[in-house]
Amino acid sequence: MKKHPALLSQTAKLSLAAAIVLLTAACGTSRPLLKTETAKRIAAPAWMIGREIPAGDYQLTAYERIHKYNGTVNLYIEGNTPAPKYPVGLHLASKDRAQNVIYLAQPCQYSGLIKDDETCTLTGEQAYGPQSLEAMNAALDEIANRYDVNGFHLIGYDGGAAIAANLAAQRKDILSLRTLAGILDTDAYNDANNLPRTNNPENPALRAQELADLPQYHFIGGQDTTVPPSVLHAYFQSLPPTRCVKYEMIQENEHVDGWVEKWPELLERPVTCSLGAPETFNALDLISQEAPVPGTISPEKPEKP
Repeated sequence: MKKHPALLSQTAKLSLAAAIVLLTAACGTSRPLLKTETAKRIAAPAWMIGREIPAGDYQLTAYERIHKYNGTVNLYIEGNTPAPKYPVGLHLASKDRAQNVIYLAQPCQYSGLIKDDETCTLTGEQAYGPQSLEAMNAALDEIANRYDVNGFHLIGYDGGAAIAANLAAQRKDILSLRTLAGILDTDAYNDANNLPRTNNPENPALRAQELADLPQYHFIGGQDTTVPPSVLHAYFQSLPPTRCVKYEMIQENEHVDGWVEKWPELLERPVTCSLGAPETFNALDLISQEAPVPGTISPEKPEKP
């Protein structure tokens, strides 16, 4: 039995409309789903299992590999990019072969508010502001109780370094602090990116005195134009004389490029307080070799024949 042409036309229109609705819905949801799938694929080969941690008003995404209760944990904090397409912090954690490794995303990166009826956004300096720090503190408390943690070794990338430094200044269970391309002075970071200063009370440089006796190792990229070496140097200017802070400029590294590949080697650097005289920080050590040192004349390049 043949269908009436008008009926066939109406059916075709309905099918087309349904297809458009489905396609639109897929396009609207594919981005966060894709980024979540990307994170799972990074974590899975490292045997890191994902879960959501209720922390204040937020759900925080974590990926964990815990082989030993009542031990220490290497805890990684992601950088500032919302729902990062390339989560540097998670890539770094996946390279860590310690028994206990946990990756913690910032609020609103992969998960939202516990109340789903509200939009979850923390941008700019809000990413390491009071709300974010309160949530991250709650997450560390939950992790410490869940796994009977003896202490945390914090590793922060980008804005995650600001969070890690502030957590280290507030908590009694932080054993060491490592940062990569870290925003450790928000005023210097704003200056470097032509942004207005904000008198941010959560500026890690304001807590440098409290951190001076904590073992630290800071890595900065010589080619990083987002968090240039001047940001790390500004943090050092706030530190009192200390034997507990080491640093290294990786000349060829940019803000994103280079860190993941080099991390297994850099992770082997000892993070301890040394004996002898306090460390002195030479500003010239943190000047890229590509840039001339102030007060000197750069040699002229020979002309091509």
